[in-house]
Amino acid sequence: MEVTKEINAELVERLERVATILKIVSHPTRLGVVYLLEQYPKLNVSQICEMLGTEQSLTSHHLQNMKLRGLLTAKRQGRSMFYSLKERDVSLIIECLENCNCNM
Repeated sequence: MEVTKEINAELVERLERVATILKIVSHPTRLGVVYLLEQYPKLNVSQICEMLGTEQSLTSHHLQNMKLRGLLTAKRQGRSMFYSLKERDVSLIIECLENCNCNM
């Protein structure tokens, strides 16, 4: 029996989006940022650094990278930039990975 598998364009696009999200959050600091922004929907870089115990310059770099790739939004309030998760998909993917029964 011959099996023909065809992946439609919509599925390919969804899989590429998941792969992009996984690449973006494949660093402990960026994963920490996602985790914090799930708990606290709006944080500035100083708050994130304090909670993660990271340096501001490196954390700012990660935040900018995540913003440019569409994972975060940033809004200025006074002298501070506040970050939020742009999509719930990020949290859902991470939650799924946390709940899988794979042994790492």
